[in-house]
Amino acid sequence: MLPPFDELRDLITANLAAFERRQVPPAEGVRRAAVTVCVLQDAERTPYTVLIRRAPHGRNPGQWALPGGRLDDGEEPVEAALRELDEEVAVRGVRVAGLLDDFVTDSGFVITPVVAFGGRQQPVGDPREVASVHAVPLERFMAPGVPRWRDGLLQMPLGPEIVIHAPTGAILWQFAEVALRGRELRVFNVTQPRWTRS
Repeated sequence: MLPPFDELRDLITANLAAFERRQVPPAEGVRRAAVTVCVLQDAERTPYTVLIRRAPHGRNPGQWALPGGRLDDGEEPVEAALRELDEEVAVRGVRVAGLLDDFVTDSGFVITPVVAFGGRQQPVGDPREVASVHAVPLERFMAPGVPRWRDGLLQMPLGPEIVIHAPTGAILWQFAEVALRGRELRVFNVTQPRWTRS
């Protein structure tokens, strides 16, 4: 059971402050990206995070994802994550709570996950990049069977038809363990399914 929203915000912020995140140093030729685990609240102040299904064209068509994308030249990860959050789901003016470990993908990207709070906003997907926007209550991360393993692959079953694999699933698993439960968890060795490697 999660605490009331204000206490939850303080708890997540404190847990992330105590977490010694692992950062992949900048290097020539490394492609960098950033995503946001954005915690919003609905009209009843129930906390949820935003997931998107990618549009059927472009990079990773149809895949579940956190709002995010590549860093522009000269851009820092937090700046890029919040820009992409605004561009993809029209959520802005958020407060950054902290960062999780950089995740190195099989396709050669280094993803920096940013955790942020955005209050009561209604995310709206940009149809050029987003097929659909989904609100996943944070309670779902604490449910029995989350995560689960199938044929050696991590799965985060977060809704009736929402099953998320690495890298997004790994990031969300670390978010649940580190930010919500206050535990240390590393996910650098979580295997990605083949279809996520584009």
